Amino acid sequence: MPGTTEMMVILLIAVLLFGANKIPKLARSTGEAMGEFQKGREEVEQELEEMRDGPGQTEESTSASTNTSTERATESEE
Repeated sequence: MPGTTEMMVILLIAVLLFGANKIPKLARSTGEAMGEFQKGREEVEQELEEMRDGPGQTEESTSASTNTSTERATESEE
């Protein structure tokens, strides 16, 4: 991690390069890009997990839980 002095130098260079008016826009777009990157990373991790579990297992577990819920609802109606 950069120290206080290094952060001040980086901030000064950023102000000189981009101008004080563009820094908030730059920070906002950087934050949005980081959010999109994180969202994409989570989607890839989810797909890898589904591939690791095997194709169709997530569908089978979903349909099994739906069948169990249906059976419970039918039993309570009787």
